[in-house]
Amino acid sequence: MKAKSQDLLREHWDDVRIFLAVHRAGSLGKAGLRLGIDTSTVSRRLSALEESLGAPLFERRRDGIGATSVAVAVLPAAEAMEAALGLFARTASGAEAVAEGVVRLSGSPGVTDTYVAPALVRLRARHPGIRIEIDASARVLDLGRHEADIAFRSVRPEGSNLVATRLGSATWKCVGAKALVTKTNTLASWSAVPWIAWDHDFAAFAPARWLAKHGPKADVVLRTSHVSSQVAACRAGLGAMLLVTPERHGLVPFDTGAALTTGRRELPRDDLWLVAPAAIRHAPKVAAVWEFFLEELRGLGDEAPR
Repeated sequence: MKAKSQDLLREHWDDVRIFLAVHRAGSLGKAGLRLGIDTSTVSRRLSALEESLGAPLFERRRDGIGATSVAVAVLPAAEAMEAALGLFARTASGAEAVAEGVVRLSGSPGVTDTYVAPALVRLRARHPGIRIEIDASARVLDLGRHEADIAFRSVRPEGSNLVATRLGSATWKCVGAKALVTKTNTLASWSAVPWIAWDHDFAAFAPARWLAKHGPKADVVLRTSHVSSQVAACRAGLGAMLLVTPERHGLVPFDTGAALTTGRRELPRDDLWLVAPAAIRHAPKVAAVWEFFLEELRGLGDEAPR
């Protein structure tokens, strides 16, 4: 069955491309949008491939589709075909000398809002042929499955199929609007000011754990996992929050006394890593974006990259 499946995959590359798009998108409609074809064409081509294989690749359900055991089995072969075809095309065309096309970026909302989005105007000035798509969610995308081309991560990823460069490291700070910080003078305790904190779904997040430990009696006046909302409320003077780069948002650190030395010492630190699949790291459009952000963000924070 395995050898037969691989032979059929080689004969039906166009259909395999549709199979991969459906597997990654999770629906026929979304796959069609990514490929620029209508849903009925996606369905017809997928059915043709299933007929050739003699087995269903997806279960059609009311709430979407689900991969069958056959789809899981042939996925590595399909992805290997995709990577090989990409290498073939790049080699045949002089390694795609022009950096243009869509590059998909992934990162947490805080990273994309603070560092990535504001830099895009400079990226466009340098590479006008590149278009950016950003997934700014807490969900960690699978680079091995090409869910993104470049990711910004706080933890170095594992895997020989990925390349990673550490951009820098920074300590979270207790910050607030200048008027609130001036009014408060020196903090006698972490609970001396109202707080803006992460929602309960981020209870395991290092800054949330720090506040639970060092400010267990803090008056949390706002909980939200939306970073821009936290910053906006903080700038308006609602309360204190933890933030890595307050100066980028017009916020300032609170003065803390000797009584808060332990909490100050235990403030969480974050690394920032630039990550990409090794197979596409040097593709011109990916390389252009990689080099841009390496130059833009290298040395970020209060510790130089190792």
